[in-house]
Amino acid sequence: MLTIPQICELFERGGHQMYSGEPVNQLEHALQSATLAEQAGAQPELVCAALLHDLGHLLNPQGETPSARGVDDTHQYFAIPYLRGSFGPAVLEPIRLHVDAKRYLCATDAGYWSRLSEDSKRSLELQGGVFSAADAAQFIARPYAADAVSLRLWDDQAKMEGMATPGLPHFSTLMSACALVTA
Repeated sequence: MLTIPQICELFERGGHQMYSGEPVNQLEHALQSATLAEQAGAQPELVCAALLHDLGHLLNPQGETPSARGVDDTHQYFAIPYLRGSFGPAVLEPIRLHVDAKRYLCATDAGYWSRLSEDSKRSLELQGGVFSAADAAQFIARPYAADAVSLRLWDDQAKMEGMATPGLPHFSTLMSACALVTA
């Protein structure tokens, strides 16, 4: 189980790595995602999920743009065991479901796929492709699926070079407020 100081250390140590094919690094992407969630008035747990949704990339680095090499890094699952015990399902489930939320949005929003970055389009195929109508209906009925869809939309927008955001200390305080235990 990662503590909040350990999570912050991960971001400080590996957050400078570029976010696959995008004009932002891992830390900027995380801060932008959380900022967009906060600006939208999301519950603190969902803001926390937005901050941590791609932590699996830092815990299991696969090099530059793994999707270009045909690798699905399953980052949405990789971080969960490290975060379980620190955070509850309102944080963990949107993280776990945010890739399936992309598959859902591609199935239910006619223009969504065309708005995806090239890397997101490539990784979509590695992640199972667009949901069928039945799979989309089954997905959105799951607990926390709607939160995962919101997270996914912020994730898609959080690739803006030079966007002003609060720093990691701001969100560290928020993580502490959402934590199951404090350390």
